[in-house]
Amino acid sequence: MRLVVTVARVLFGLLFLVFGLNFFFHFLPMPPLSGPAAAFMGALFATGYMFPLIKVTEIVAGVLLISGRFVPLGLLLLAPILVNIAAFHIVLTPGEVGMSAVLVAIEAFLAWSYRDSFRGVLNASAVPGGSDRR
Repeated sequence: MRLVVTVARVLFGLLFLVFGLNFFFHFLPMPPLSGPAAAFMGALFATGYMFPLIKVTEIVAGVLLISGRFVPLGLLLLAPILVNIAAFHIVLTPGEVGMSAVLVAIEAFLAWSYRDSFRGVLNASAVPGGSDRR
């Protein structure tokens, strides 16, 4: 099982590293979009900061996953990006949901595999910590 987790983690990290870098270096052709999907992507691009922010986050998270260091942090960084990728395909390109479903499934598998690292985040009655804890 450990090998499956490692392979999934590295491939998942590579995917986000490659597509994050592609935004800056344009080495993979991107298919043209039309209609509301193109308008949405155009609006994100027009902000001047949103796409670079997303892509740098993808690159950082990809490196974390590939390296095997701070993997839960990498998964947390990718979670909102994956929610948006899934919502984009469900709402704006409904015929192309397959890849986003696979990505969400891999994220869920990796999150489950690293579930012990997320226990504190899912604590409903968490209290602030520190040296002055009472």
